[in-house]
Amino acid sequence: MTQNKETVNEYMAAFRVSDHERILACLTDDIVWEMPGIYQHVGKKAFDKEIENENFVGSPIIHIVKLIEENNIVIAEGSVQGSMKNGGLLDAVFCDVFEMENGKIKKLTSYLMSKNSSLKFE
Repeated sequence: MTQNKETVNEYMAAFRVSDHERILACLTDDIVWEMPGIYQHVGKKAFDKEIENENFVGSPIIHIVKLIEENNIVIAEGSVQGSMKNGGLLDAVFCDVFEMENGKIKKLTSYLMSKNSSLKFE
């Protein structure tokens, strides 16, 4: 497995247990995390605030289906489930595009699609 894929696997493993220190260790200082049309966070401090989003409780359940790499880009496709503070359940599929630099995540673009037709993000 390449260094880039190992970093993405470590990032996902750390996210599964909401381990901020381990997640942040996978990132460059100038990290950009974007969910097109929803948010863009720049820098580790902003990224850290989104790790445990205020709308959720506990750690997410993340399953990776595909992990593909080419030219310092790693694409992870999978599913995620999480409990929401409002009593709802996030049940979604995702495609994360990781732009890598020296074995760290420099930019993350997250595409998320809820499998719950009635779920609303607030």
